[in-house]
Amino acid sequence: MHVCVIGAGVVGLTTAYFLQAEGHTVTVVDQAPGPAAGASRANGAQLSYAFVAPLADASVPPKLVSLLLSRDSPLKFHLQLDRSQWSWGWAFLRVANTPAARATTAALLQLSELSREFIEPLIEGEGIDCAFTRGGKLVVYPDTASLDAARAQVEFQATLGSVQRVLGAEECVQQEPALAPYSAHIVGGVWTPTDAAADCGRFCDQLARLLAQRGVEFVFDREADRFDIDRGAVRALVTSGDGAAPLRADAYVLAAGSESARLGASAGLALPIYPLKGYSITIKPLDGALPRASITDTRRKVVFAPLGDRVRVAGFVEIGGDATSIPPGRIGALLDAAREVLGYRAVDGDLRPWFGQRPATPNGRPILGRSGVNNLFLNVGQGALGWTLAAGSARLVCDAVAGRTPTIDPTPFAAQAG
Repeated sequence: MHVCVIGAGVVGLTTAYFLQAEGHTVTVVDQAPGPAAGASRANGAQLSYAFVAPLADASVPPKLVSLLLSRDSPLKFHLQLDRSQWSWGWAFLRVANTPAARATTAALLQLSELSREFIEPLIEGEGIDCAFTRGGKLVVYPDTASLDAARAQVEFQATLGSVQRVLGAEECVQQEPALAPYSAHIVGGVWTPTDAAADCGRFCDQLARLLAQRGVEFVFDREADRFDIDRGAVRALVTSGDGAAPLRADAYVLAAGSESARLGASAGLALPIYPLKGYSITIKPLDGALPRASITDTRRKVVFAPLGDRVRVAGFVEIGGDATSIPPGRIGALLDAAREVLGYRAVDGDLRPWFGQRPATPNGRPILGRSGVNNLFLNVGQGALGWTLAAGSARLVCDAVAGRTPTIDPTPFAAQAG
């Protein structure tokens, strides 16, 4: 079967990898000049298999006014005259409660474990050099209330098979000595030994080269305009570009990140996807220690991931607002976090500032599998967990394309799932 994958980010590329490995002819199309040009390029780098709880939880509604009015909040709503934003935001608030959050957490833990089972053998088996480390992850908390809430989450996830440990302040520094300069701001943390880190952009670059060598066709600099639908199936993908002709295949996989809602609409699909903007820098410290593990500082809502001799520092969630620029204040805040949390007094001048638009659903679950259009499959809506969930999402989509029984229950990720 000839399958056309729309999107050359980590989600689309892992899908193409498994489809090609199963004997399909694969074409990957993307509007950018190369792979991983969007949210995959310089994300938080954490393979965060155990920390998949959704952004929408019971803590959000009481904070709504401050989220709307604060200029410096790590989670920021920029209200606009945009019907899709208001629709997404209303759906988000409807699922911002404990039962919905726990149901999503349970589903995502299964999907992330499936991802772990496939992404790590892929990286190691194919010899992909992406600074992959199994260093674990430490999430640190600034006060007793937040640590108690984290303890309750650990106890809940233990019933689902997660292996985590709650640490005191001194144990956090013993586990991760790079946090010593920040110890006064830590009352405790949650340690997960199975989490990992890797450079998603480098992974995508090398995987794309590998796939090209194995016969996957890449069509770059080609914007997907719409699906041409005929009698309930996709007849072609209409594209624009120099001499662009419609792309024809037996099946299509939509994995176009934040563009997926627009493209889905051309096939009659109402995909509840909205971009959540985030930022990162990738620094080389000239003093201080490199972290051994991934770190999340809940006080600042900033993550740190070791990538060779550099550290990826990432954070913030902006809903709406300027979609194309990098405000200096955001980059300055990330640099300040590296200085305070890891004690870096000096870093080299190459900060590598980046932003990405992460395609999110209101409830935090990706939409995977059949779309309702006969030969169109969906692999969309992973939000900030695209790197973590990419391989598991790809496996479920490949199962749907093949028409076989999937490894895990796909029901929570169906197009109409609540």
